[in-house]
Amino acid sequence: MNQLLDGQPPAQPRFTEKQGQYLAFIWTYGLLNGRSPAERDMQRFFGVTAPSVHQMVLTLERAGLIRRQPGLARSIELLVEPDSLPRLQPIEPVKSSVQRY
Repeated sequence: MNQLLDGQPPAQPRFTEKQGQYLAFIWTYGLLNGRSPAERDMQRFFGVTAPSVHQMVLTLERAGLIRRQPGLARSIELLVEPDSLPRLQPIEPVKSSVQRY
């Protein structure tokens, strides 16, 4: 039954803010490209290292938020309702401490 109609508040997301951004990226990338992102795509978007992305993917999988098929590239499948995802936030570019004239 609809949670709002039965007087219950909507369920809280089962993921952290950072995890939500990765999930939102996976969803958005799939909509735009018709396939799941590679870990390299997430690395470029979030500006983090390959091991950081891989750890996040493993964390999301262990939490039951995504599913992957071993040995198959771009096989990330989202297991949460898209309506529960946060809006994907743009990543601020890292500012260099070197001034340019």
